[in-house]
Amino acid sequence: MPFSSTHGVSKRTVRALFGLTLFTLASSGVPAIALSQELAQASRDSTPRPNPGVSPGISPVTPASPAAPISQGDPYTLGAGDRVRVDIFRAPQYGGEVQVLSDGTLNLPLAGTVSVNGMTIEQATAAVSSAYSPFLRRPIITLSLLARRPVEIGIAGEVSRPGSYAVNVEGGEFPTVNQLLQTAGGTLQSADVRRVQIRRPQRNGAEQVINVDLMQLLQTGDLRYDIALKDGDTVFVPPAETLDIADANLLGNASFAAENERPINITVAGEVFRPGPHTVAGTARTGEAGVPGGSGGGGVPTVTRAIQVAGGIKPLANIREVELRRPTRSGTVITQTINLWELLQTGDANQDPRLQEGDTIVVSRVTEQDAAEAAALASASFSPDSIRVNVVGEVVRPGQVELTPNSPLNQAIFQAGGFNNRARRTVTLVRLNDDGTVARNEIAFDPEQSISNENNPALRNNDVVIVGRTGLASTADTLGQVLAPLGGIFSIFQFPFNFLRIFD
Repeated sequence: MPFSSTHGVSKRTVRALFGLTLFTLASSGVPAIALSQELAQASRDSTPRPNPGVSPGISPVTPASPAAPISQGDPYTLGAGDRVRVDIFRAPQYGGEVQVLSDGTLNLPLAGTVSVNGMTIEQATAAVSSAYSPFLRRPIITLSLLARRPVEIGIAGEVSRPGSYAVNVEGGEFPTVNQLLQTAGGTLQSADVRRVQIRRPQRNGAEQVINVDLMQLLQTGDLRYDIALKDGDTVFVPPAETLDIADANLLGNASFAAENERPINITVAGEVFRPGPHTVAGTARTGEAGVPGGSGGGGVPTVTRAIQVAGGIKPLANIREVELRRPTRSGTVITQTINLWELLQTGDANQDPRLQEGDTIVVSRVTEQDAAEAAALASASFSPDSIRVNVVGEVVRPGQVELTPNSPLNQAIFQAGGFNNRARRTVTLVRLNDDGTVARNEIAFDPEQSISNENNPALRNNDVVIVGRTGLASTADTLGQVLAPLGGIFSIFQFPFNFLRIFD
């Protein structure tokens, strides 16, 4: 127990007795340094020692406690693999460099085996001094840490490479949560970095749980949120309950975020031209070109890039409710609704979140698309570059034409060279529906009509436009077909006269 007035002896009296004792023993030939060491050691032994399992400033908490910044002044404790130097005053032959063995002990000359596992340097010095006291008179021991052992730390949850890692202690500094996450390949987009947990075993067999809010580290730069880890710690990164698109870009650019250098496999379903699994290339920081079959332009894989790879949206795509489904390592699926119309209108980049391996994008369908919105969607980056329409019948250049998405009917006819002098003003639009049925509509063509669903509808990929003949042209063609055989007969009777005309 520390000296105090409650034990009947004041601190002033202790100091006076201490000085008198030093003077008396020094005059009798006893080295003052030895007495000072013994008295200092006795003072240390009488002082209450903190629980080595609980660091100063860190109290055991429950997982539900707030993730506040935590003091990192933990004293270092020895363990298997540490290398120390033992110096013994006036007995150097018994000292030297020695390594802590796998059972947490030091094998020392003369003293034998001394357990130092889990002890601080000060506690281990006292233990070594106690081991040499039967052999040396008032041994003065100095214990120095030469090289720290690699610390074994486990990590699980929403990281690229969960598992156990042996991390070297560089410059006497323990690795932090940030450094461990980088070693494990970084956090996934499905991670909830506001609720990272550090599970730290205690010497009494209990477990201390420390909550860490790494989003505070990203937003404020406060290093107190980047907790230093200890040997035996386990870090758990839980999955997010919902996808917060407001934090997505901030988390994606974090130093501990997973790299997007390799192509990822995703699935796109719904109103796109090529639904199914696709590979999207992404180079988040290197800017390298995309791989064949990927997005083709490098950059971070996002929702719009995936839709581009899937051939673009169809005319009836509901871009206001694009669903992003993301699986987690725990087996759950978190979903988020993306509003791409908001992206087009306001440039809100949060509506185009980053993707990760295994994501699924579902583009739903609307019953009817507004003509003004259809025109805006035609120029969007996630729309297809072109559609193909067949124009047949009485046009100057019949055949297949390429148009921009949502082009009106009159644009297809103009692309085919326009009507010839045999065409009638009513055209037929033939469309293959998604359910396998065929729709056939007769449309009164007006070249000056603006885009509408009645007289000048927006075209879709693989539509067929049939331009019929006028009644007079149809009659002439019918007569031509009927009189064609008679023309052959008349040409036989005319042959002798034509032959004689040659020699005329």
